[in-house]
Amino acid sequence: MSLFLSYILLGLSLAAPIGPINAAQMDRGIRGGFWNSWILGLGSLAADFIFIALVYFGTVHFLQIPFVKSFLWLFGCFVLIYSGWDGLRGAKQVAEYRNASHESLSKSFGTGFILSISNPLSIMFWLGIYGSILAKAAQTYGVKELVLYTSAVILGLMAWDLTMAVMSSGLRRYLTPRLLTGISFLSGWMLIAFGIYFGWQAFVELFG
Repeated sequence: MSLFLSYILLGLSLAAPIGPINAAQMDRGIRGGFWNSWILGLGSLAADFIFIALVYFGTVHFLQIPFVKSFLWLFGCFVLIYSGWDGLRGAKQVAEYRNASHESLSKSFGTGFILSISNPLSIMFWLGIYGSILAKAAQTYGVKELVLYTSAVILGLMAWDLTMAVMSSGLRRYLTPRLLTGISFLSGWMLIAFGIYFGWQAFVELFG
């Protein structure tokens, strides 16, 4: 049980650092409420399942090819800068529709999926950290244990997504219009900043 809990804590610690998904969840929670934020997190989780499958079926080496890595960084750069710019354009209207969900849940899910599947940091985590965990666990435990501990990591990720959805949707009731707009601007700029960072990593990968 203690080992199972440690894997849940691993999932929490991996999801907690501020990143593109957290910024997007905060933005959706303020704009559309709990369900938009939570569904965006589930979209991100769906992408995580794909990464898990890639690791499990041994496609790690293909994703380590320099050209492929560069393409992933550039694609992530485009997605993040576009998402950030879209958030900045609508930031001033946040206070006006704080009680309405203008974005469909399917769009929120798709946004979470695209942000995660195009995020090289997510790919590196699942191929690096999870890959090493899987390799180590496979030497000691059977398939049932591997599934159990993988589920614990995912449970930790889901717990953090739920926390972000509750926090962002709950906060919007108490924030002034100016603060709501400011937080939305901050979220947009954070996504753009991550996009610029991804673009720099692509440049280093290609010419470094």
